Amino acid sequence: MSAAADAADIRVLLVDDHQLVRDGLHSRLGETPGICVVGEAGSGREALALAAALQPDLVLLDIGLPDISGLDVAEQLPAVAPQARALMLSMYDNREYVISAIRAGAAGYVLKDASSKEIIAAIRAVAAGGSYYSAPLTTALATGGSEPPPLTEREREVLILVAQGNSNKRIAQQLAVSVRTVETHRLNLRKKLGIETPAGLIRYALQQGWIKV
Repeated sequence: MSAAADAADIRVLLVDDHQLVRDGLHSRLGETPGICVVGEAGSGREALALAAALQPDLVLLDIGLPDISGLDVAEQLPAVAPQARALMLSMYDNREYVISAIRAGAAGYVLKDASSKEIIAAIRAVAAGGSYYSAPLTTALATGGSEPPPLTEREREVLILVAQGNSNKRIAQQLAVSVRTVETHRLNLRKKLGIETPAGLIRYALQQGWIKV
């Protein structure tokens, strides 16, 4: 952790499952006036626990985490740290991931290949109550509409069966296809919808009215 933050510093919690990434961010942000890294987490659940304990101003988090996704963290963050704002820092540059992040409550989305100067600008903008999206993402959102791409009938069937708690093997048996085919459909669903977890697919299916609780 960094030294104690001044009252005016933006208190940042770093969340990424790669230690090297966290080390690089911590080093760069630690040299930046007005920003203080107060903690680091390598998983989603650890991030939520630390957010509850540290009450940071901003959580800079990756989407791909080993337990729950960064999207789930962003969605659950207000319950544990109401004042904290979520800023996604991700390698995924497609529109669907950005839309999913916005729906989860993130206030910004920056690509991992952005310069440190841009990441710092994003942190300051989001911490000040605004939003920030890397330029390529802003263009994609402006030209691509706000709805995720349509699913094929088979993708919809797979999504519903996943949301109902079926394993890949069970889905393959019900649809009379191979397990590999089911895995391919699930990969396509993740790419199209920007949803990484079964819990996220359940929420999506509920929102669409395809399943009921």
